[in-house]
Amino acid sequence: MGILKLNETPVRTSRNFNINNIKLDDVEIPENIGSFDNVEIINSTSEITVEKSNNNFNLTYGIGDILVKKVKEEANQNLKLVINNKNDDVTKLNFKFDNQNFNLFENVEIIANENSKSTVILKYESNENTKCFHNGVIRILAKENSVLHVIIANFMNSVSNNFMSIENSIESNANVKYTIVAFGGKNSITNYYSNLIGDFSENTINAIYLGNENEVIDLNYIGELRGEKSNIDIKAIGALNQNAKKNFKGTIDFKKGCKKAKGNEEEFCMLLSDKAKSIALPMLLCSEEDVEGSHSSSAGKAEEKELFYIMSRGFSLKEAIKLIIRAKFNKTIENIQDKELRRQILNEMDKKLD
Repeated sequence: MGILKLNETPVRTSRNFNINNIKLDDVEIPENIGSFDNVEIINSTSEITVEKSNNNFNLTYGIGDILVKKVKEEANQNLKLVINNKNDDVTKLNFKFDNQNFNLFENVEIIANENSKSTVILKYESNENTKCFHNGVIRILAKENSVLHVIIANFMNSVSNNFMSIENSIESNANVKYTIVAFGGKNSITNYYSNLIGDFSENTINAIYLGNENEVIDLNYIGELRGEKSNIDIKAIGALNQNAKKNFKGTIDFKKGCKKAKGNEEEFCMLLSDKAKSIALPMLLCSEEDVEGSHSSSAGKAEEKELFYIMSRGFSLKEAIKLIIRAKFNKTIENIQDKELRRQILNEMDKKLD
């Protein structure tokens, strides 16, 4: 279908950076989506209800019009979670791709009602041989005083495509935390947008990623702060091996009215190959006074001193690199209370680095 142009930055930069969007020429969007029935929903409390989501929505940004429209018109999973729970119980949505379920176009809506507290885990995994296509839209409304932890784990194989549009609306005193594990997909493209509309609203994003072979990772994180003393904190850390490529675009926008708001973004990429390529574009935009913003990005190889120290204890070079990456990822992985998921993350990381 020609070149697919996705994940536009909210503000244009010099064309020389080649990061204003991502252009893919090796992706075919399925015309006939079919059904996707291999979904496991684990919900231990009646205080969280699962309903059918409304597909009549509009996104502020989104990954791209053609993919968002496809979800609106042809989603084969429409799920709505309404959370009234106050005990921080966990709801799991497990999407398993196989030879009969290889196209997933899902529309997930999560409403965290006032004073609720909960954790929602969305996991995507496929077997090694099936070529799959995932195109998802996740929309979250966090009402006043709610606390929500969203965990997204992508374990799709290296011949599949993964596209995600995430949008959050966060009201006063609400706290939304994301833990994102991006380990899968030949092309893994994510558009993340948060609208912090309420005073004292908070949003924390901790993301880890791994790229291997010829995989492409494109992360576009956008936070707009509107409420007084609102706060957003974005941290992404990852590693690239062989010919993998990663783009990180982080935009924190202080809108009029967000006095005393704070925004921070940090991104670090470890390069495990001379052919791996990492590009980062952290941006701060501001139209309000009395705010605090910071950003940083860096990339580099494993420190020789660290490698020497670990290898002097009897570890091989590959084992030493694994230990260093695990140490860097560990702070993010510790945010996940689900022991089984933590084990799976470590196993997938070892497989990717072998």
